[in-house]
Order: sequence, then structure tokens, then C-alpha cells
Amino acid sequence: MTDAQIEAIYEMLKWAPTTMNIQPLRLILGRSEEARAQILQHLSGSNREQAEAAPLVTVVCADTNFHDTLNEVVPHIANAREFFLDDARREATARHQTWLQSGYLILAIRALGLGCGPMLGYDAAGLDDSMLKGSGLVSTMVMTIGVPDPAGYGVRRPRLDLDRVMLER
Repeated sequence: MTDAQIEAIYEMLKWAPTTMNIQPLRLILGRSEEARAQILQHLSGSNREQAEAAPLVTVVCADTNFHDTLNEVVPHIANAREFFLDDARREATARHQTWLQSGYLILAIRALGLGCGPMLGYDAAGLDDSMLKGSGLVSTMVMTIGVPDPAGYGVRRPRLDLDRVMLER
């Protein structure tokens, strides 16, 4: 993965909306061998094999201290930080909005012709303890990013029909 590709992903991702524009998503890019090894040790099963072969392994994180940046991203709301002083509410909001931003991340990656592999099969507590302790970040998934190998994709699995997803009332 080049710096230019990473910058292009972020340029697309950064404009997607979040609640109150809080933007809690943080990405730990496992570019060094040490960082990759630290991430890989917490992956399980085939996720580890796939991540070992990927050009880039990332840890998708929620910043539970996002309220500390609200004066930058919502400068028009003078007391924005005060809305998120409750730790439990703030962490839940950070996690929910990071999941939303993760969807935008996937779309940005694919729009650039790259592939990605979101993974939940990992030891989140172990990874958070070894890589994120004391940072205010909590992992929500591990994701591989790179140029897709056509041989690596199987047949697309079925999807629900439109009328089962788009419900009118």
C-alpha cells in the first residue's frame, strides 16, 4: 500500500457524515513488521492466514476520547464536549459511529479498486491491551487492505431481493 493510496482512501472517507460530525474512527496501520506481528498474534483461524498475505493490516478503532476534538469539528457548538461527559454514553456513541464510518471506509477502499477484508475473529481484549492500552482507543475490527487477487474470491453469495430489504409502509 502506498502513501498515495492511503491518502486517497482518507480523502473519500473523511466527508461521510457521523452524528454531530464527531468522527471517532481511528486506523492503526500495521506497516512495520513489529506492528503486523503484534496484530497477527491476536487473529484466529483463517483470518491470520489472510492477514499474513495482505499488503496492509489495519486495526479499526473507536476513539472514546473523541469529545476532546469537538471544538475542531463542530466549532459552531460552544459546549459540544459537555454532551459527552458520561463515559458509558460516550463509548457507546464512539463505537456506533465507528461502525458507521467503517462502512464508509469499505466503500472508499472499493471505489479506488482495492479490496478489503473486515475481520471480527480476533482477541479484541488482547489486542487492545497490547496495542491500545491508555490511548482511549478500542478496537472494533481488524481489516486487510490491498489489491485484490481475483483467484482469492469465490462465487458471490446470495443477497436478499429488493422487496425484502426496501420495505414500504
